[in-house]
Amino acid sequence: MMRKVAIAAGMLAASTVVATAAATLDTVKSRGTLVCGVSAGFAGFSAPDSQGNYRGLDVDYCRALAAGVLGDASKVRYVSLTAQNRFTALQSGEIDVLYRNSTQTYLRGVTLGLRQGPINFYDGQGFVVKKDLGVKEIKDLKGATVCVAQGTTHEVTLGDYGRANGIDWKPLVFDRVDTMYQTFFGGRCDAMTQDASALAGAVTTAAPNPADYVVLPQTISKEPLGPFTRNGDEVWSDIITWLHYGLIEAEELGVTQANVDEMAKSQTPAIQRLLGASGDLGSRLGLDNKWLVTAIKATGNYGEIYERNVGKASPLKLDRGLNGLWSKGGLMYAVPFK
Repeated sequence: MMRKVAIAAGMLAASTVVATAAATLDTVKSRGTLVCGVSAGFAGFSAPDSQGNYRGLDVDYCRALAAGVLGDASKVRYVSLTAQNRFTALQSGEIDVLYRNSTQTYLRGVTLGLRQGPINFYDGQGFVVKKDLGVKEIKDLKGATVCVAQGTTHEVTLGDYGRANGIDWKPLVFDRVDTMYQTFFGGRCDAMTQDASALAGAVTTAAPNPADYVVLPQTISKEPLGPFTRNGDEVWSDIITWLHYGLIEAEELGVTQANVDEMAKSQTPAIQRLLGASGDLGSRLGLDNKWLVTAIKATGNYGEIYERNVGKASPLKLDRGLNGLWSKGGLMYAVPFK
């Protein structure tokens, strides 16, 4: 009898987990719209253009996700979040997923009730200064006033690095990134610190004369950026994970936005599995087997997303570096689709 009770309890627990895990996917499908948490002020990652349409690497992940889940990349509502309210918005259910160039850390992984998805951009904390300040290295910033955003890993790392290296800089902390940019480019701070990619975007889009500023070549931290989902949403978290790996795998296999339909006819087993021509990998996530075909058709593979938003085809003109494929010296590596 006790054994039967234990089995029944186990089955009930398992069914509860499945029900919980499917909650976000079911909600998104029922609503017909993906609610995606982004930033309103990071050029190259997520920022509205002159028509108010969001553009950027994070935005393209939202679009690819909507395409894969709902069949339409335009079915996204973007919620602009600050560093202070981004995790609360996800915890409360205000958004379905957070794509807001957020650094993944140990404490964020174990204390927020959130799950960290795969890293979609490897970055590092850097500094930007005005060229006529004559600063060549970070150590030259002793005594400098440094603009930094509140509620970020940058604020913590700035203090840690200063104490460890005897640099007595003076942090000037801001709760809004746009205010920080205005203050720095207005001349109130000697330097500004943020992810190096974000600094490049800030100089390109917010500086009165970009040629007057330089992002120092050194970084003081590791800033692995990626999406966040809620704990207990296993299926939804898996979809976020495999979307990223699918975009990387597509680049590895030469599947692009332009050729995805033709490549779906390929006899190569790895391409057949990725694009749903064989196996049932989509249905195991509660999605159409061709979900990655729809996603790639909407945004292209990871390399296309990167180049368009932050790479050489963009105003930021960032090298791939660590964000290159593993086969080309980078860290981007897809878990096999099998």
